[in-house]
Amino acid sequence: MFPAASLLTILLLALSIAASPFEIRDSPITLPIARRLNVSDGSINLLQHDKARVDSLKKHPQSPPATNVMFYYIAKIDIGKPARTYELIVDTGSSNTWIGANNPYVRTSTSVNTGQPVVVSYGSGYFSGTEYTDTVTLGTGLTITKQSIGVASTVSGFSGVDGILGIGPVDLTLGTLTNSPSSTIPTVSNNLHRQGTITQDVIGILFEPTTSQTVTNGEITFGGPDVYKYTWRHCPITTTNPASTYWGINESITYGSTTIMSSTAGIVDTGTTYIYVPTDAYNKYKSATGATLDWNTGLLLVSSAQYSALKNLNFHIGSNTYALTPNAQIWPRSLNTYIGGSSGAIYLVVNDIGTPSGSGFDFVNGYTFLERFYSVYDAAKSRVGFATTSYTDATTN
Repeated sequence: MFPAASLLTILLLALSIAASPFEIRDSPITLPIARRLNVSDGSINLLQHDKARVDSLKKHPQSPPATNVMFYYIAKIDIGKPARTYELIVDTGSSNTWIGANNPYVRTSTSVNTGQPVVVSYGSGYFSGTEYTDTVTLGTGLTITKQSIGVASTVSGFSGVDGILGIGPVDLTLGTLTNSPSSTIPTVSNNLHRQGTITQDVIGILFEPTTSQTVTNGEITFGGPDVYKYTWRHCPITTTNPASTYWGINESITYGSTTIMSSTAGIVDTGTTYIYVPTDAYNKYKSATGATLDWNTGLLLVSSAQYSALKNLNFHIGSNTYALTPNAQIWPRSLNTYIGGSSGAIYLVVNDIGTPSGSGFDFVNGYTFLERFYSVYDAAKSRVGFATTSYTDATTN
């Protein structure tokens, strides 16, 4: 969810996006992550918060991404010795790891103050403070020594969480150290690899569709994808700016057999809830589905008959196609009232990014896409991968 925000590092690759399988190497290490829908202040306009993040992602680095603190995934991270546990938002759209939004940082025998001021603005919030290095434990067998963390002295726009675990490309940290604006900060995955804990600087993420407000229904794997559970293909990071700054890819989209978005550049982001497409593609999708705009939620609304007639929404990435079934295109109906909707209504999760195709940042495949596929983020080889799972065709929504 963030500056960087968000799961990208960017080495320019060849324009070819022919898919090929990942290699099977040493066993990676996995830890659980929990989804939360923050309704502490009552029903929320989730789309408003989500769009704020997308708008700031598009403007980065001039305006680093907003953090969506309404809907997010949390990992419990231990810091220091003796360790204290902090709950951090898992974000592929940003790369700084920091704490202090809720529970204060407790200095221990492994804490080292580097004296470096650190500031990260997220559009809808920010933190400023001081850089420390400390021992960070992500889970059994995943301990990092001297990991850079930001310790917040001032925070705005965050509630119910302690900070962010940024797992985007390392270049997203550029300029966040006030006195060293040309320096980058290694991410937790970078350091796990450098310190020999994992053999590949690769992260795998699995989400499971759910109808609950709070549930542990995801996992993040460091050191490579889970090759024993999934078979996937990859494509290179796009060379198109600004999508190339993130985990950016090229894709086209068809609704049934009708093309609504020709091949263009956008990003994959765990910190964005919905799916966003360019205005021209959104209008074609709206027309094809017969949906109308719901003013309470800002989402597209379909009738039961229109839902029954929905076709697959196909994402063509590399030489592979990843289909969102009709059920995958709708918001979980059991959560409608949390976003200001009607309990029996059927809302679509595809939204207008606000600009036409050709901007260099034309789409965001957010959580509602990623919950249907296993996703892999390979920093060393600058590529992103996907695999179908047992949840791809789930009918839980």
